[in-house]
Amino acid sequence: MNQLLAIFIGGGLGSLCRFGVSRLFLMLSSSSLPWATLGSNVLSTAVLGWVMIRFSNIQHVWLTFLAIGFCGGFSTFSTFSYETFQLARNGQLFWAILNVLVSVSLCVLILFVISKLSK
Repeated sequence: MNQLLAIFIGGGLGSLCRFGVSRLFLMLSSSSLPWATLGSNVLSTAVLGWVMIRFSNIQHVWLTFLAIGFCGGFSTFSTFSYETFQLARNGQLFWAILNVLVSVSLCVLILFVISKLSK
C-alpha cells in the first residue's frame, strides 16, 4: 500500500509540475512548436537520471515516489506523440521529425552526461 500511495502522490506532484512548465512556456512563446512538452520531458529525464544514479540505494518507497510517481507524472510521452503526429498531419513534417530527433537525442544525452558526472 505504501508504494501505491507513493506513486499516487508523486504522480500528482509531477503532473502539477508539468502543468506549471507548460504554463511557463505558453507565457514565453507563441510558437506552435511543442516547446512545453520538450521542456517537461527534458527536465523529467534529468530528474530521473539524477535520482537513479545518485540515489539508487535509498528506501524503495522513496525511489518509487520519485522515479515512477513524480517523473512519470512530469514526463509526457503521450503528449509528445500526439503533438508530433499533429505537426506531421498539419504538413509540418520537418518539425515533426526534428521534434522526435531532438527529444530523444537530448534526453539520452542528458542521461549520459549525468552518468559521467556522477563517477
